[in-house]
Amino acid sequence: MSPAPRKPARWQGSEPALRAVQVAFDVEEAVMEAVRVAAFHANVSTSTQIRSVLDLPVAARPKRPRLTVSLDGADYELLAQRYGLAPDDRLGIKEAATRELIAFVQNAKNVKNAPNVKDAQEQNSASPSKKK
Repeated sequence: MSPAPRKPARWQGSEPALRAVQVAFDVEEAVMEAVRVAAFHANVSTSTQIRSVLDLPVAARPKRPRLTVSLDGADYELLAQRYGLAPDDRLGIKEAATRELIAFVQNAKNVKNAPNVKDAQEQNSASPSKKK
């Protein structure tokens, strides 16, 4: 059996994070909503809120504050069409989506009257995808 490959020096500080295990909690909708609302009001991630509730150590500042979304192949196809890019241009799609998220925030009308997810889903299913 061959020895494990050496990690680059820049990765060695990340070793504890690589060993961490993500845990999913199957709880009632009311519990999920309460945790999300508390996290929103505290301006922290739901993960940080859960660590706080469980009295686990919490980093003073997030290491990499970011928004995340899971995209599958069909999502990349839709976004590629929307942005006029090739579906395999994932970096280009990410950059275009980032610009769209920034524009969403910068547009005061969208921020004031931001539809909830259900309204957005109904609107998306009722109208064809707009091309930018």
